[in-house]
Amino acid sequence: MKVAYFTESLLPHVDGVSLTIARLFETLLADGEDFRIYSPFQPPPEIPWSTRVVPVRYVRFPLYPAYRVSLPFLSRIAGDLDEFDPDLIHVVSPTPMAVWAQRFGRQRGIPVVSSFHTHFVSYFRYYRVRRLESAGWRFLRWFYGRCVRVYAPSWSIIHELEQHGIENAELWSRGIDGYAFSPAKRDERLRAEVGASDTIPILLMVSRLVKEKDLADLVAIDQLLHERGVAFEFVLVGDGPLRHELEHALPRAHFAGHQSGDELARWYASADVFVFPSTTETLGNVVLEALASGIPAVVTDRGGPQDLVIDGETGYIVSGNDATAMADRLEMLLRDSDARREMGAAARESATARSWRHINARLLASYHDVANAYHHM
Repeated sequence: MKVAYFTESLLPHVDGVSLTIARLFETLLADGEDFRIYSPFQPPPEIPWSTRVVPVRYVRFPLYPAYRVSLPFLSRIAGDLDEFDPDLIHVVSPTPMAVWAQRFGRQRGIPVVSSFHTHFVSYFRYYRVRRLESAGWRFLRWFYGRCVRVYAPSWSIIHELEQHGIENAELWSRGIDGYAFSPAKRDERLRAEVGASDTIPILLMVSRLVKEKDLADLVAIDQLLHERGVAFEFVLVGDGPLRHELEHALPRAHFAGHQSGDELARWYASADVFVFPSTTETLGNVVLEALASGIPAVVTDRGGPQDLVIDGETGYIVSGNDATAMADRLEMLLRDSDARREMGAAARESATARSWRHINARLLASYHDVANAYHHM
C-alpha cells in the first residue's frame, strides 16, 4: 500500500503532532509499507524515513514563527505525487496544503483521510475572538466532510466532533514508550535541587506556557494550596510566551524551561503528582507520559485527558476551570504518600498497556479498509 502524507508538523520541529506521526512512520517502515511525506520541514539524515520527505515551500506563521505554512501550489509537487501514485492520502491538519491535497485526491480518484490533533477552535476564547467559534466549526465541517475518515485521539473528542456535525470520526489513540518514561529514572539529586524530600513532594506540570492551557487556573490552585499550608515544591517544565508572567505570579515555583529526551523523563519520574488544568486537549500526551512515569495525574473533564485517567485509581478527574476542586484533589495526594504510591503504580500499569505497535496497526488496517472500499465503489 502507498500512502502520501501532508503535514506542517514534522521532526526536527518537536510537538505532539510531529512525535505522534514519527511513531506512525516507524510502524510503516517495520511493516514494509511504502509512503511519502510532503512537508516544509526536513528531518536530519539519522531519521530512518528522512529520505521519504519531499520539501514544500512555506512562509512562517506570524504568531508562532517556529510553525510553517506550506505553499504547495508554488512547490511543483503535483508531478511527484502523480509519479508516486498513492492508494491513500492522509492530511494531518486543516491547512491550505491539506485543502490542496484534498482537491488533488478528488481529481485523481484517491481517497483522502485526515487526523484531528489540535483543538484550534477552542483556542478562540482565550484570545478574545470567541465570536469566531461558529465560523471555525463551519470550516471544520466542510474540511472533514471532504475526507473519508477523520482519526481522532480520544472518545471524548469523537463525541464532540459528532455534536458539531462531523460524523466520520474513528479512534486513533496514542501509545507510550515505557522504557523512555519510567519510574526507574527517578533522580534524588534532581529532587534535592528544588528542595524536595521524603516529606516535601514535587507537584509537576509539563506544558507549553500559553493561555489556552488554562494557566490562570494553575496560579489559583497554587495560591489555594499555599493558603492551606500544604508542603510541596512546584515545578513547571516547558516554555512559552507566558513564562515571564507566570514567574511573577508563581514566585515560589521552579521553572525548568523546555526539556526533552532523558532530561524530561527524569523530571517526570522525580515528581510525585502531576497537574494538568487544560480544557483544550485532544488527548494530552504529557498526561500519558506522567502516568507511565509512575505518578498520579489530576486533570479536567474536558477534552482527551479524561480518557487517560481512571478516576480514583490512577489520578482524579475534576470539573474544568474549577480551581478549588482541583486543589482539593491535589491537596489529598500531596498530603498522603501512601495514596500517591498506590495510584502511581496503577498509573504505570495502565499507561504501559498502550502499545504504539498495536495502536498503529489498527490505523493501518483502517487505511486498507478505506482504500479497498473506495476503489470498489
